[in-house]
Amino acid sequence: MRRLLLLLMATGWLLTGTARAEVPTDPRITEAVKAWAIEPLYVDPEFSSVVDRAETLKVISDSTVPVFVAVVPYGEWFQEKGDAVLLAGWMAAANDKPGLYVVMDGRRSYGAAHRVDVRVWSWGYQKDKESLSRQLSGFLGEVRETNNRTPEPARTEPTPPPAPEQPEPPKKFTTGMAIRNGLAGALLGLIGGGILGGIVLAVLAFTGRRREGST
Repeated sequence: MRRLLLLLMATGWLLTGTARAEVPTDPRITEAVKAWAIEPLYVDPEFSSVVDRAETLKVISDSTVPVFVAVVPYGEWFQEKGDAVLLAGWMAAANDKPGLYVVMDGRRSYGAAHRVDVRVWSWGYQKDKESLSRQLSGFLGEVRETNNRTPEPARTEPTPPPAPEQPEPPKKFTTGMAIRNGLAGALLGLIGGGILGGIVLAVLAFTGRRREGST
């Protein structure tokens, strides 16, 4: 029995290991995971001057769900190609702990829920002269529970581009369509002929009255 239990545990571990998403090699990810082993806030040296660390850590600790924050540069020129939510998903997969992963740069915040029962807005703006801690507090204030019994992992694949619109196939010409088109054409011809005939009669009547008046 014990041997069977160990075999089942080993099989589960192998399945979990093979199911883990592949994470690209990126110093922002490796440094963030390394820092999160000590505290749930990683700040890239480039942004050290814009972070009120103590207040930001207080906001993180007050959250009802685990929160991991990375203040790092991102954009079109990085591997995520401007998809900061994808970067947050890579960080979540690399850290391999349930929680809400937030990527910030002092102007915007992007979040990805990883195996936690919450819904979060994909991004949020910083207001003028707003501290990082207040920005994070506002972002986390929009987090809502979803009552999902099987929380999903964060997205680790790029969002596929929208499918191109397919041209509408041409309609098959049928006898019924020919009859309808013919009737419509005849009706328009009658209407147009009636209008033209009325104009001609009016012109003739007007010309006749002028001639009578001149005699």
